[in-house]
Amino acid sequence: MYVQQFFVDGLGCASYLVGCEGAGVAAVIDPDREVEKYLDTAQARGLTITHIIETHMHADHVSGNTELAARTGAAIYVHQASEATFEHKTLSEGDTLAIGNVRLTVLHTPGHTPESITLLVSDLTRGQEPWLALTGDTLFVGDVGRPDLVGLEAARGLAGEMYDTLFEKLLKQQDGLLIYPGHGAGSLCGKSIGAMRSTTLGFERNTNPALAPREKSDFVQWDIANLPEQPANVQRIKGMNRRGPTVLGKIQPKPLALHDSLPYFQRGAAMLDTRPKAAYIARHVPGSVHLPADEQLSNRIGFILPPEVPVVLVLSDPSEYRSVVYSLARVGYENVVGYLEAGLDEWEALGLPVTSGDVRDIEARELNALLENGNGDRPVVVDVRESWEFRSGHVADAVHIPLGELAQRVGELDPEQPVAVICASGSRSQSAAAFLGQKSFKTVFNILGGTSSWMRAGLPLSRN
Repeated sequence: MYVQQFFVDGLGCASYLVGCEGAGVAAVIDPDREVEKYLDTAQARGLTITHIIETHMHADHVSGNTELAARTGAAIYVHQASEATFEHKTLSEGDTLAIGNVRLTVLHTPGHTPESITLLVSDLTRGQEPWLALTGDTLFVGDVGRPDLVGLEAARGLAGEMYDTLFEKLLKQQDGLLIYPGHGAGSLCGKSIGAMRSTTLGFERNTNPALAPREKSDFVQWDIANLPEQPANVQRIKGMNRRGPTVLGKIQPKPLALHDSLPYFQRGAAMLDTRPKAAYIARHVPGSVHLPADEQLSNRIGFILPPEVPVVLVLSDPSEYRSVVYSLARVGYENVVGYLEAGLDEWEALGLPVTSGDVRDIEARELNALLENGNGDRPVVVDVRESWEFRSGHVADAVHIPLGELAQRVGELDPEQPVAVICASGSRSQSAAAFLGQKSFKTVFNILGGTSSWMRAGLPLSRN
């Protein structure tokens, strides 16, 4: 048996290739949109991909299942409760799939979603007992899948189903069972997923707070409490996955001369500048959106731009085009029309406007000094954490607008007044600050290190 995990940093998504090298066949579980890695690995190992299996309909990222099926001819398998409308084969409790000498046994494990499954994987050359479990978004390292991505009204019912899944199905397995989850640290599909990318059932039984012995009603209360913000575009992404994602084909760079890009801007296209922050500060197009081409791009874009808007990229290097396009496509942004071939040089040479400056990063002590100054430049502090985080302690007089609500509530803020954006660590606040900058707020501060750095500096938090 051959097993390989593929991990997407930032989104925290894990997918798997499981194969039998003796028979030369393999399955891919929970593929993401960049499918070349599965094809390349399978070819290198002498494997033909014959099965594509989804553990559930994802809400945080768009699947690569239809793309991989188009490239390989493999069938896609999903649970019968998935409501998928694309061509697929259905799975139910107790079904088995033969991948050469590898056997995949389906456990229906609802809780994160109604259709969630776990695959128990056995190597029949070694024995009948399952060696490992591909748990999807059911059991993570140190956590379990959150119950609210189907909808807040369904969360309590799904939390009850998660209790039954964990205590009546998964915990009935042997402690030595290897656990390979569908997400790792960075994902918003759990509350606090551990940094390790695999574990054992025995270790989770002893250390995972979700598996602590408790009554079902107590588990439900624990499971629905203190949930983090929902990933951006949840309903749209789930809809794309249920219908079957668009087949992208091979991604090729699309350089645009300036005269070719201008009609797109005239029709409402956005300019997404993915260069490093220092380059953006030195020179950029007014009104452009700045999000660096890093592992957080997929997480941040949904809070800044609507997914249907055509996008023209400004890149540090054309070699980044493919990775940026995939970062956007993973979260449903498929309308990248190309990148400015000459960067901003041609733009400026033709007399089109450029500017400098940007959202300013400041330390917690600098924010405190601005707040104590008392003059007309005193910023409004906007805390973009979730409600339970805000209640645990916040900068005095901060306005609370969770990141996921900022686009709808931006009208509550005055763009002429300085704004200081804060979260827990400085990650969500950077996304919020970029959004406010794109909305022409005059002065925007991003607080480095968030409330964590505020506390480390010995500054007080309010709980009013």
